[in-house]
Amino acid sequence: MHDNRGMRWLMRLFVVLCIAVLPQFAHAQSASAAGGSAQEQAERQATQPGNNAPVWRDVRGGDNASQTTQVRGIETNVLVQSGGETWRRLRNGPITIYGGWLIIIVPLLILGFYLLKGQIKLHGQPSGRKIMRFSAWDRIVHWTTAISFVILAVSGLVLLFGKYVLLPVFGYTLFSWLAVLSKTLHNFVGPLFVVCTVLMLLTFVKDNLPKAYDWLWVRKAGGLFSGEHVPSGRFNAGEKTWFWGGVTLLGIIVSASGLIMLFPNFEQGRLLMQQANATHAIAAVLFMAMSLGHIYLGTIGMEGAYDTMRYDGMVDEQWAKEHHEYWYNEVAARSGRAPGAAPSTAAASAMKEGWKL
Repeated sequence: MHDNRGMRWLMRLFVVLCIAVLPQFAHAQSASAAGGSAQEQAERQATQPGNNAPVWRDVRGGDNASQTTQVRGIETNVLVQSGGETWRRLRNGPITIYGGWLIIIVPLLILGFYLLKGQIKLHGQPSGRKIMRFSAWDRIVHWTTAISFVILAVSGLVLLFGKYVLLPVFGYTLFSWLAVLSKTLHNFVGPLFVVCTVLMLLTFVKDNLPKAYDWLWVRKAGGLFSGEHVPSGRFNAGEKTWFWGGVTLLGIIVSASGLIMLFPNFEQGRLLMQQANATHAIAAVLFMAMSLGHIYLGTIGMEGAYDTMRYDGMVDEQWAKEHHEYWYNEVAARSGRAPGAAPSTAAASAMKEGWKL
């Protein structure tokens, strides 16, 4: 009995000692570790002043559990978002450098082609007979899209390249006003362009579907270099490439990425905004480069092309036969006469009203 009582007292004494001593031991260990950390920090400040790398490593590591804020919302507990530096280097590096060279090289190539080949003119004499190529609705959609595109392109170039090209020339004050104006125009015209992109797709998609004869046009480059006559439908393969690759694909990309940046109130995170900005810039530069070829051929590059879209949408039959023979033949067939024959009064009236594929 005495032995059992003694053992119980010894056990009680051991527990009391553990309760009393262990916390002190743990505190000593913690103090020792803190002292070691403080000592390491002090040594780092002596050898590398201002080096707080371990702290910032923890911050950049995204350990959200150790970062708190009173502001509620997406990413409000992210103190440092390292993707911003990646985005800055990408925007001010490859996008600006290669994009800038692309915007310079493409016009130079077009200028070289113009000096070498000159304007593409009709081989035959104009017939004096007109047929409708673009309706009033076609022209409204085209010019609304074109004007909004030019505004966005010019303002976008100012925002992307202005600090490298315009700032040294204009100075800070004038360039600041120009940049603010460009940003405002870009933000307000952007949604209009989104609507125009949809209308362009709905208006012209039917005549831009690929056809078997488009491959011949591609193989012969439309006769641009050889001067050979290559028949096509209402739109040739080059125009279809512009429609699907430029207006549709790149138009949708710049529209979607632009809307992500324009309406951040839908709680897009900074990473998504940075990705949208880079995507927007790359697609926009490619879009502008492609548009230069379209603008060239639609203005000074091809005789009669600009007048068709600029005025009443009518083209001479000779122009239609030389540039879009398949389309001309179908228009003539719809008007009730053989291709190349002079139209009757009723047929001429029908063609003027807009028979087209």
